[in-house]
Amino acid sequence: MKKHLTWLICLTVIAACQPKKVEPINIGKIWKAKTVKENGQLVYSEGSAANIRPSYTLFRLDLTAPDQAKFTDLDGRKLTGTWSLSTDNNRLILENLSPPPSLTSGNVEFYLTVPPSENQLELKRTAESRKTGNSVNEYVLVPD
Repeated sequence: MKKHLTWLICLTVIAACQPKKVEPINIGKIWKAKTVKENGQLVYSEGSAANIRPSYTLFRLDLTAPDQAKFTDLDGRKLTGTWSLSTDNNRLILENLSPPPSLTSGNVEFYLTVPPSENQLELKRTAESRKTGNSVNEYVLVPD
């Protein structure tokens, strides 16, 4: 009896240690840039007349379709592909982008720097962007 009780306690402890399932987050909207930093320097703030890179007004990230991403970068070039979140909800992955961004295999990834809300999505590129002089860019996005 003691042996069975010990076994039951061990099994209960092990079952309680299982990782909790991460619930997917809903970011399926069209997003535009509110602020953008390149290598930590603020280069765009929505509505400002003193923007270093005013072309970020063109930036759009359309995630409204669950199986398709539409990405318009600061140069106005429109890319389409698919999007997904990593299993831990810490990365946004754009894949099979066409036409492919320069020196990529058609994939662009972003870290979600804070949990997204209905009104804000904060992203940081996981790699440098050639379009901005090989800077690592941080975006605060708001619904369009």
